[in-house]
Amino acid sequence: MHAVIDQVTQRIEARSAAERQRYLEKVAHARQQGPHRGALSCGNLAHGFAACGKEDKGGLRSLTKANIGIVTSYNDMLSAHQPYHDYPDKLKEAIRAVGSVAQVAGGVPAMCDGVTQGQPGMELSLISRDVIAMSTAVSLSHNMFDGGLMLGICDKIVPGLLIAALSFGHLPFVFVPAGPMPSGITNKEKARVRELYAEGKVSKDDLLEAEAASYHSPGTCTFYGTANSNQLIVEIMGLQLPGSSFVNPGSGLREELTRVAAQQVTRITDLGTDYQPISSIVTAKSLVNGIVGLLATGGSTNHTMHLVAIARAAGYIIDWDDFAELSSVTPLVTRIYPNGDADINHFQRAGGMAYLIRTLLDAGLLHEDVETIAGPGLSRYTKKPELVDGKVQWVAGPEESLDKDVLRSSADPFSDHGGLSVLQGNLGRAVMKTSALPEDRVSVTAPAVVMSSQHELDAAFKAGDLDRDCVVVVRFQGPKAIGMPELHKLTPPLGVLQQRGYRVALVTDGRMSGASGKVPAAIHVTPEAVDGGLIGKIKDGDLVRVDAESGALELLVEAQELEQRPQATLDLSGSHEGMGRELFGGFRTQFSGAEQGACTLFSDT
Repeated sequence: MHAVIDQVTQRIEARSAAERQRYLEKVAHARQQGPHRGALSCGNLAHGFAACGKEDKGGLRSLTKANIGIVTSYNDMLSAHQPYHDYPDKLKEAIRAVGSVAQVAGGVPAMCDGVTQGQPGMELSLISRDVIAMSTAVSLSHNMFDGGLMLGICDKIVPGLLIAALSFGHLPFVFVPAGPMPSGITNKEKARVRELYAEGKVSKDDLLEAEAASYHSPGTCTFYGTANSNQLIVEIMGLQLPGSSFVNPGSGLREELTRVAAQQVTRITDLGTDYQPISSIVTAKSLVNGIVGLLATGGSTNHTMHLVAIARAAGYIIDWDDFAELSSVTPLVTRIYPNGDADINHFQRAGGMAYLIRTLLDAGLLHEDVETIAGPGLSRYTKKPELVDGKVQWVAGPEESLDKDVLRSSADPFSDHGGLSVLQGNLGRAVMKTSALPEDRVSVTAPAVVMSSQHELDAAFKAGDLDRDCVVVVRFQGPKAIGMPELHKLTPPLGVLQQRGYRVALVTDGRMSGASGKVPAAIHVTPEAVDGGLIGKIKDGDLVRVDAESGALELLVEAQELEQRPQATLDLSGSHEGMGRELFGGFRTQFSGAEQGACTLFSDT
């Protein structure tokens, strides 16, 4: 193992020893209850299998068959999840074929951040992760199940499902992807049209045509945002079948992978001989593997919060310093939009997960000695699935990249460090995605332009007020303020300003996610403005320094003057009502800070 990877892993284990021990004791106590249906009264059990067919009822009555709970995030508005519409029947059929039973345990909400961008509903996006976790827990609370199949792909959905699964750590869980849509127009072309629209050079019809040509069919969006980062991380942590993340919906291979995933979970229940609960798979080593995979590919910055919350659900405490130290020794080996021109389908054709894991293992950057749903050892994931006579087989993956413009070896990377920096200074702490930044833009010192909404930027841009070097500060966007919406409306105008030759940067206590792109953006600033963060004292014209190279995030104003300045306040009531937001006031008050996972689920975060 690389010395730094090993050191960070050991540090996490030591820091988390007491919390992890409490978690494992909880898991052991739950397992002692045996197959939980045996603890149910006759009335309880009869309710649980009343809707089953005769064959399934017999198995559930006798406690001889594994019963697998399916938790689905299906809806047919969200393109990534639309393929799930017939998965429950397919999964039940596959499980029945090996002598077990499956029931749909429940459904969870699945919102699309692409639809809600810039809209009031986006303020419920991060909150939805915790709602999904709680909904999943309710789904699994009937004591009817010996294992679970998790149907989810996008943004907050997979983290929510995983957090809940870890609460049932004595059970095995297999995550079942549906795959990305085929490639449409290039992401680079889509971004070009967005910037032209921001400049008023193309019409709204032109913009809609470009967007529709990019997001054009069932399946996950093809750029490398949070959805595809989810898939990569869950696979590299051993919670999905090897090579299953990026196979297109509707293909024969996709169908076979779904069947095998269903049957695999039955093999690793406590009723069989290969018991592999999720608590034994999600360890400090697998969490570090997930972080390294994220950093090596320039994945979504949302995971600087999601992985913190996921780790906490498994009894581990990780922080941004862990991310930064791992990033310093993790080479960037992919170029996938927004860090390049390729999309996730190009990554798959270049060698995909099998080659990525192979090259990171070869460099000692991943822990091989982990458990997975496919068996012991991460080297199993250097194989790729293929159809042979209609059945899936795993064969040796490529030993060389098939497209070095998209995917490279750890020995010949695009960069010798990962795509993430942690910034800190008198403004607090923040993260910056650096993998897409031009080399001459990693450091910006310029006068502040202070805003309290991403919508203010558009008017200032069109009026020409931003045609200069500036650091745009967008505050009151944090979790406690308004739920921490993503602020992608900022990207096109800031990109245009940068193209015009101005040195611009962004500082915000909000989110920019996996598509933060080529403008230096210090995001997730904590403490946030409503928590008394110094970001709430910045005035227009103040010099602000954003420097990914040195890790500085500073307001260049004398400390004595800052002490005398009042903290800015803002009436946020308009963001606390409408579109259902009034129902989530309690969540906003319970949010932990961004570095603690921006989470409402743990009482001492």
